[in-house]
Order: sequence, then structure tokens, then C-alpha cells
Amino acid sequence: MVKYPSRTLNRTFAALADPTRRQILAHLARGDRRVTDLAQPHEMSLPAVSKHLRVLEKAGLLRRRRRGRVHEMQLNAAPLKKAAQWVEEYRKFWEGSLDRLAAYLEKTDKAAKKPKA
Repeated sequence: MVKYPSRTLNRTFAALADPTRRQILAHLARGDRRVTDLAQPHEMSLPAVSKHLRVLEKAGLLRRRRRGRVHEMQLNAAPLKKAAQWVEEYRKFWEGSLDRLAAYLEKTDKAAKKPKA
């Protein structure tokens, strides 16, 4: 298994656990956005959206640029890639385990169906 710093993974998965934050990331995947643009589709106050943005920033999923009073957010996908790699390792493990189980069941099924002499 690949080792990843647990703090990084914990923050990434905690940030992804909220649907609002996932929507924000989806918007940012299409390009950089101002904070006010990110807040617009959500039925919550600007301070509430800012809290979500801070969680995403703390997880390393966002970069903030300030231009005067305008705050522009940019997606940083590196933590997502690391999380996907972590999940992929477990997928490989479980697929291998299930393949071995299927082979064992086929073998025992064939042995059970053999006519006894």
C-alpha cells in the first residue's frame, strides 16, 4: 500500500464530504472564479460560503488570489489526485481479493459437481 500523510488525506476527504464544497470544486474545475460568483448559486450567505472556502483552502484544494477587494479562487487538484491514488490502491486490493474468492468458489463448485465413484 502507498503511504500518504494522514493529515492531508483527512483534510481532503473532510472537505469533500460536504456537497456544497463539492459543487464549489466543480465550478472551479471549469476555471478560476471570484468568491461572489461561487456564492451565487448557493442559498446561503457570503460568510457561510467563505467558511466553505476556508475549509477547501486548508485542505489545499484552493488557491486564493487577491486583486484589490476582489478575491479569486483557483482549483488545486494535487490533493484530489493523492486521494484518488489512495482509493485506487484499495480498489486493487479488493478486486484481487474478490478475484481470488471467485476462483476458489468456481473450484469448489466444480469439485462438488463431480460425480462420486
